Amino acid sequence: MTSSSVVDKPPVRRVAIFGGTHGNELSGVFLVKHWQENGAEIQRTGMEVKPFLTNPRAVKKCTRYIDCDLNRVFDPDNLGRTVVEDIPYEVRRAQEINHIFGPKGSDDAYDLIFDLHNTTSNMGGTLILENSRDDFTIQMFHYIKNALVPECCPVLLIEHPSLKYATTRSVAKHPVGVEVGPQPQGVVRADTVDKMRKIVKHGLDFVQLFNEGKEFPPCTIEVFKIMEKVDYPRNKNEEVIAIIHPKLQDQDWQPLNNGDPLFLTLDGEVIAYKGDCTVYPTFINEAAYYEKKQAFVKTVKVKLTAKHIRSSVLDQNTS
Repeated sequence: MTSSSVVDKPPVRRVAIFGGTHGNELSGVFLVKHWQENGAEIQRTGMEVKPFLTNPRAVKKCTRYIDCDLNRVFDPDNLGRTVVEDIPYEVRRAQEINHIFGPKGSDDAYDLIFDLHNTTSNMGGTLILENSRDDFTIQMFHYIKNALVPECCPVLLIEHPSLKYATTRSVAKHPVGVEVGPQPQGVVRADTVDKMRKIVKHGLDFVQLFNEGKEFPPCTIEVFKIMEKVDYPRNKNEEVIAIIHPKLQDQDWQPLNNGDPLFLTLDGEVIAYKGDCTVYPTFINEAAYYEKKQAFVKTVKVKLTAKHIRSSVLDQNTS
């Protein structure tokens, strides 16, 4: 490996850990509150790590949001809206978060944000990637996945030409979603908290190693790339008329082939999957997505390769 093939990346000095983006997803809420009181386990040499409760009003009410989904309003229109009396609480909160940790897309934005979420779906400990060309984050995910072996740690790539999420974490240069389940809304489980805690620990360890000058050679990871959202069957009144089939329930990340059962009506009719390729569904029967008209998302497996990276701080110190 010649030095010319190494990509120098700026050190990652400012890191935030968000909990409570959805106020009823309690693993992140519990961890962030704990770390605000005692943050020794998340501190690393040469880094500022800030635990932050993103939606305190929703946390207090143990509800997903107050007026609208905080994890969907970090787009230019909402971040640039004039603050008036009737502006949705989450839009105002997004502007505050953007002021503290951004501005989004600027050199002043935080280097890295871990955004901690729970799902009612059987997704295990999942990492969410927003940019397939982000070598630093892909390298981090590769490190985390290896550190967690033999536990599985799927990666969901939400990069899509028409599905735009405008997530809370997208304020950072490197946004990282951590989605752990299954866990019911408004409930905290020790095993789920433990998975989330391990993912954050290994992520912070990676950043410290990177900042200290460790080089990470090219790596390849398998990811599940989002293709489309699939709604429940509905009647003319937009009411759900079929539910997730028992053979699909809890089968996140498992292959789904043409003819496999998807939905079941209360009359016993099975609605099967029709498709010309194998897909891998996830967010299956997520409770929060009924309002979003989403029964699951279809993904396909792809491989992403990250370049050989190292911190440019070493060059700066010797120049």
